[in-house]
Amino acid sequence: MIRRRRAMFAHIAGATAAVVITAGVSALTAQPAAAAVVPTGFTDTAVVTGLTSPITVSFAADGRVFIGEKSGLIKTYDSLADTTPTIVADLSPQVHNFWDRGLLGLALDPAYPTRPYLYVLYSLDALPGGTFPQWGDQCPSPPGATQNGCVITGRLSKLTLNASHVAISETPLITDWCQQFPSHSIGTVTFGSDGALYLTGGDGASFNYVDYGQTGNPCGDPPSPAGTNLSPPTAEGGALRSQSVRRPTGEPVTLNGAVLRVDPDTGDGLPGNPYFSSADPNARRIIASGLRNPFRMTARPGTSELWVGDVGWNTWEEVNRIPAGNDSIAENFGWPCYEGASRQSGYDSANLNLCESLYAPGDPGHNAPYYTYNHSAKVVPTDACPTGSSSIAGLTFENGSTYPGAYHGALFFADYSRNCIWAMQAGANGQPDPSQLVPFVTGASGPVQVVTGPGGDVFYVAMNSGELHRVSYPIGNRPPTAVATGTPSSGNAPLTVQFDGTGSSDPDGDAITYAWDLNGDGAYDDSTSPQPVATYTATTVVGLQVRDGAGATGTTTVTVFVNSDNPVPVIDSPPSTLLWTVGQTIAFSGHATDAQDGTLPASALSWQLTLQHCPSNCHTHQLQTFTGVASGSFAAPDHDYPSYLELTLTATDSSGRSASTTIRLDPQTVALNFATTPTGLQLVVNGTSQATPFSRTVIVGSNNSLSAPTPQALGRWNYAFSSWSDGGAQTHNITASAVSTTYTAKYQKCVTSRPC
Repeated sequence: MIRRRRAMFAHIAGATAAVVITAGVSALTAQPAAAAVVPTGFTDTAVVTGLTSPITVSFAADGRVFIGEKSGLIKTYDSLADTTPTIVADLSPQVHNFWDRGLLGLALDPAYPTRPYLYVLYSLDALPGGTFPQWGDQCPSPPGATQNGCVITGRLSKLTLNASHVAISETPLITDWCQQFPSHSIGTVTFGSDGALYLTGGDGASFNYVDYGQTGNPCGDPPSPAGTNLSPPTAEGGALRSQSVRRPTGEPVTLNGAVLRVDPDTGDGLPGNPYFSSADPNARRIIASGLRNPFRMTARPGTSELWVGDVGWNTWEEVNRIPAGNDSIAENFGWPCYEGASRQSGYDSANLNLCESLYAPGDPGHNAPYYTYNHSAKVVPTDACPTGSSSIAGLTFENGSTYPGAYHGALFFADYSRNCIWAMQAGANGQPDPSQLVPFVTGASGPVQVVTGPGGDVFYVAMNSGELHRVSYPIGNRPPTAVATGTPSSGNAPLTVQFDGTGSSDPDGDAITYAWDLNGDGAYDDSTSPQPVATYTATTVVGLQVRDGAGATGTTTVTVFVNSDNPVPVIDSPPSTLLWTVGQTIAFSGHATDAQDGTLPASALSWQLTLQHCPSNCHTHQLQTFTGVASGSFAAPDHDYPSYLELTLTATDSSGRSASTTIRLDPQTVALNFATTPTGLQLVVNGTSQATPFSRTVIVGSNNSLSAPTPQALGRWNYAFSSWSDGGAQTHNITASAVSTTYTAKYQKCVTSRPC
């Protein structure tokens, strides 16, 4: 799904372990995350809970809700009040759910159920032209670093649903988007006002280094066949797939890094598209290109405009506007030659033909972003959102809500890494105005999609908490919020529990009354005390209902577990002191015991491997899951530093009670030193330019790109690149060894007899 870049970080060495006790089938944490903060008068409510890595949602006209989980499981709810979903489809056998790949896009036909179609966009676990499963939900070591090392494709499919809203068939419409690395996969699928289907896909390239196809070229990008490493200036692979519509005539066009407009019944490009006259079927589908990871896109209501959020690399997040999705103009937003409004230094320094031609005088064909924000800067100077990690991950427009007038026509956009959503309010011309930005949701739990739903309210998918949230602006009296605790929440019979409902509140400041269902029969008729006491001999779900003076109510539940202790999971290996290197195979094993069940079987165990990337604030990438096993192994990833791994073991006993334990695994690092002769010239390492001398801390075994820009001015002289100390080309990749190494680029002064 999303990949973030860098800033300095004071790394804390060593490992930590934590235990989280959970209860119930949904395994909700006993200590909930802090509530999201919204502007005065708004409410933020979790309307669907208990999901596993939800990532996309679509609403039917009658309020029915379809939710896609990253694994490929699709659920539908009759309404937001429904708590027992129906499984629409389980696409997990063909979905590659690894790192940022998975089922990422979902769109319901606007004429549903007359047209009973649900469109899905997912990472297909198959090589180009191959069949699934190719890898399962894993990759060879390290992912993407060798020929076919983790290569998959993307797929757009049409699911036909029956009267019970269950899929009875899948019709693939497009299978393409060759992806070498486990990020920048496919993205959003949505309908435009013209009835066309619009969708996005990422470049499928490396998120660590300047990637032009030099690592095996498994997608067979020009000018050489698959298996041949490409080199500047003619290379057209890697991130340059985002510029494939500009390849020489006769070379294949890819769908990577592009926005498509297609027929929802066939997946073919539509008349009116910019390249519809092309002989290449992919070119006929493309309406915009030059995007890195256009994870989310939205259509502006009442117009043919498309707004695209493009996840940046080192510096900038972008909001890009396509004025008309159904016109003949092909926008090119410049990636990888540009990031934000400026040239991307790593790709610029590589002197690649596809970029150099885009840098030509007059800036031919490059469209600047509508809005950008820098990774090191606040979106709103006064917002409470962190900086550093940044991943734009959702866009939608206000449309028919009860929100105050200042929000009418506003563009809402989310950042997964910052856990925030902002509103770009409309200016005098009705367009979103970058000078009118306000915080909207602060402290959202990994927002990965923002949509407009029932009542015109903004909804967002919180992947990290497994929830769908609704942000409302109630008119008149607002209902109270019920909060209840029980102490102790578990123990042996007879168990006496002290309940407390005084954490409940009313947003209007009204006095509230309490009604308890202490015996679990569904009737709130057992106590009116704010803090009742009851004794239990069996596990019971206790309910609390709070009511304000106008009769509005809020409810919550507390489960009391009797004769049911928490299981105790133990990670036996690896040790928390392990320092890993890229590509290292790490074996893991563990066990769990339970007071009632004894030693739990392997089927009661599940594992989650995540990567914490911490350029400043940390954000989470869910890498792999392992279910029903007591042991296994994984390959240590190649990722930029600072980052570390977390391995979590969860055990679930026969009563449904769960407990988790987590260890932190830090990487082995090394300092790479960079110099030039003469000193003070610029070198580019992994896309970031800096004057020498300087050092970069990287993970041992990581793949890193180096480039020596030429010519360069220093003082009153110009200098041209001559050679690298390791004998590499002007732009080349190196693998970081465990020994600190200095790489020196030698330059020669440009003179009349030796011009630049």
